[in-house]
Amino acid sequence: MFFDEADALFGKRTEVSDSHDRYANIEISYLLQKMEEYDGVVILASNLRQNIDEAFVRRIRFIVEFPFPDEESRRRIWQTHFPAAAPVSDQIDFTLLSREFHVSGGHIRNIVLNAAFLAAGNGSVIKMEHILRSVRQEYEKMGTVWNDDIVRNAPQYGKEE
Repeated sequence: MFFDEADALFGKRTEVSDSHDRYANIEISYLLQKMEEYDGVVILASNLRQNIDEAFVRRIRFIVEFPFPDEESRRRIWQTHFPAAAPVSDQIDFTLLSREFHVSGGHIRNIVLNAAFLAAGNGSVIKMEHILRSVRQEYEKMGTVWNDDIVRNAPQYGKEE
């Protein structure tokens, strides 16, 4: 069984101040009971481990933590998200992307996919301009401030001929 965003379902029990808290705590207790009865493998995925109830954490045999990717890891992630058959410009600067954009592998995946859609909409190969526009859109979704200096200080990456 796989539970994504497990912290939402297996969250910490709270002090009971109203009927909503009481029922939420009953649901968590019920889930604990069902997990004890289940003989199969249960996988919980969360970005917020600290929000998972300690009673669940005690029942977890293995905890695997995935660190945020460093610059070199991000470069490899950027490169591997472009399939060999994808129409990609030779001008893509993976070093710049990995150095300037501190994003997770999931965000890189979203950026690359969006850049591919932008390029397909233009009928062209995937270029830095598509990637940078996609990064900006992903930053907006994340609520992260976009730095225009990245593009201004590297004009060769703005638009390719």
